[in-house]
Amino acid sequence: MAAPQLVVAGAVVDDLRDPQLLLAARRAVPASLAGRWEFPGGKVDPGESPEEALHRELREELGLRVGLGAELVGPDDGAWILSTRYVMRLWLVDIVSGTPEPLVEHDEVRWLAPGRWLEVPWLDSDVRIVQALADAVAGRTLA
Repeated sequence: MAAPQLVVAGAVVDDLRDPQLLLAARRAVPASLAGRWEFPGGKVDPGESPEEALHRELREELGLRVGLGAELVGPDDGAWILSTRYVMRLWLVDIVSGTPEPLVEHDEVRWLAPGRWLEVPWLDSDVRIVQALADAVAGRTLA
């Protein structure tokens, strides 16, 4: 069995030092995921670092240039297992330029207010990550 594909995602927040608002993106495709919310991002291409892939993906998907903040290190060898096919790394990012708009795989983006980060129907694999991010932000455990 092949190793899972590495994907990267950005927890786009309003402020890296004191995150309050979190940007969620609603999937439009594929049909099996349509209507569910996720962290924007995507696959790491061959020869590309995870950080380079994150910058490229957020530019392509949402039209954003971002600043990289702390990584939310996952419990699965530092990453987050999404399925047997994908494993994800996630960073907090803030917007350097651009206005978030759904350009490729999404049909809506929404800023979620503090205490309401779990109020949209996230992809099942992202729910534990959103909770861990909320806990880390509340406990100020992100570097």
